[in-house]
Amino acid sequence: MQEYMEFFKANPMLSVAWVGLFIGVIVITIKTSVSKVKNVDHQEATMMINKQDAKVVDVRGKEEFKKGHIVGAINLPLADIKNNQLKTLENSKASPIIMVCNAGMTSSQAAQLMVKLGFENVSNLKGGMGEWQSNNLPVSKSKR
Repeated sequence: MQEYMEFFKANPMLSVAWVGLFIGVIVITIKTSVSKVKNVDHQEATMMINKQDAKVVDVRGKEEFKKGHIVGAINLPLADIKNNQLKTLENSKASPIIMVCNAGMTSSQAAQLMVKLGFENVSNLKGGMGEWQSNNLPVSKSKR
């Protein structure tokens, strides 16, 4: 214990950084465990699509969506979700929905918004389209 105290006294900036990181990890862990949004990997997403008829909502821009998206996905950019323009999903509040973006970060934010808007069964695809494509899963391209 004496060595730790000497280290903290000799390296105050490093000690503060470590404490900050430790608190950050705890906060993120608690937020994740309390969140109503479930993070799913590509295998769980495939099972949800095939067995539960889950709807896939791609929150990327229209150009990125045209370049390649999960088969059957609906393009609904994050801006539309923020503006509550969800006409395509109005009747799906109880249905399973999987949110997708490039890496899983934007779709996580979109999934949180969807829960606030009353959607009950919202999931986020971990790794997004990057992981989906790296696992050689089917991708559809729009011609329009």
